[in-house]
Amino acid sequence: MTRPLYHDSTRLTFAAQVAQVQGSEVALDATALYPEAGGQAADTGTLRWAGGKARVLGGRKEKDTGLIWHPLEGDVPPVSAAVQGEVDPARRWRHMQRHSGEHLLAQAFVRVNPAFTVAAVNMAGPECTLDLHGDPTEADLRAAETLLRETLGRTELTLDTPVVPQHELSRYPLRRETAVRGDVRLVIFRDAQGQPFDVSACGGTHVPRASMAAPVAVLRHERIKGGVTRVTFTAGEEAGAHLGGVYAQARALAQGFSVPVERLPERVQALREQAGALQAELDALHAAHARTLRDHAPAQACGALSLKALTLPSPAGLPAALGDLPPGHVVLATTPEGRCGVGSAAPAVDASALLRAALAVAGGKGGGRADLAQGSTPDPAAFLEAARTLLPG
Repeated sequence: MTRPLYHDSTRLTFAAQVAQVQGSEVALDATALYPEAGGQAADTGTLRWAGGKARVLGGRKEKDTGLIWHPLEGDVPPVSAAVQGEVDPARRWRHMQRHSGEHLLAQAFVRVNPAFTVAAVNMAGPECTLDLHGDPTEADLRAAETLLRETLGRTELTLDTPVVPQHELSRYPLRRETAVRGDVRLVIFRDAQGQPFDVSACGGTHVPRASMAAPVAVLRHERIKGGVTRVTFTAGEEAGAHLGGVYAQARALAQGFSVPVERLPERVQALREQAGALQAELDALHAAHARTLRDHAPAQACGALSLKALTLPSPAGLPAALGDLPPGHVVLATTPEGRCGVGSAAPAVDASALLRAALAVAGGKGGGRADLAQGSTPDPAAFLEAARTLLPG
């Protein structure tokens, strides 16, 4: 097996020997390069040996043997070669901040509501995720974020990583039960009095002080399969860069609207209301125009029916053109975009049935009621022709 050296998160260099080689992958007898595990992405880095050098692209741990395999880019050292390894410090630091941020935020959620337990985590990218039971709301997200922000700003929490025999785990307030057996590595963030803020079984890399993972910003949440809620967050320097970028964008928007940043929501809401009023006015104009086009379109006698077929300039006018018809009248309408519809005030013509039958010929889909039905088609001309042919009489 490979002896893990990465539990000392600040260790960035190491010496090792090549134990096995498989193609472009090597397994070392020891490594400070963290393999992908527990929702945390693998470290990258460099291996050097007498006469060679390679880029380490990641790592994976083989469950049965305990070997950690590193894929390489470049030369591959021979078995038994002595190597010097270096961990990419920037990538390691980002991973430490993300993972510590995940522990701390998960604990904040539990303190807001004990039902908010973790189902799964992922810290592979700048936007990390917590999958939570308990159906937290937006208010719960903000409460957890605020609790953590105040905790990190007012309390110095330091990292402690004891290795504890399984039979002693009951002495520790674990946030989650662990499936690990035998000796268990714990990640504990404690205050100056020794009281733990969070205790978790974990083999990942973490910052030595919790404040180094700040800020931890909750970005959004969504319900996903399995009845859990996925909370997306970012932590540390990545969170700071994200929040700074968002503020810069908000400031640019505010300047464009000639308002201070804090009044931007008010200005956006006013513009939304104005746009809504203009859209309603435009829809009313489209409806009036469509009724005018319908009323002035020539009628064709189809037995006892009076048929009008027209092309409208906008889909917004379609319902108005098809509705409120005199008895015995049928209207067929299309738009250049491929919207189509049938309006019927004739008992012998079911608008929905006629629409579906015509779309079966012309292609497309749609439906509706006996008096008014709408759909879409790639061939408006074929739809009109099919509908005319299918009319009774």
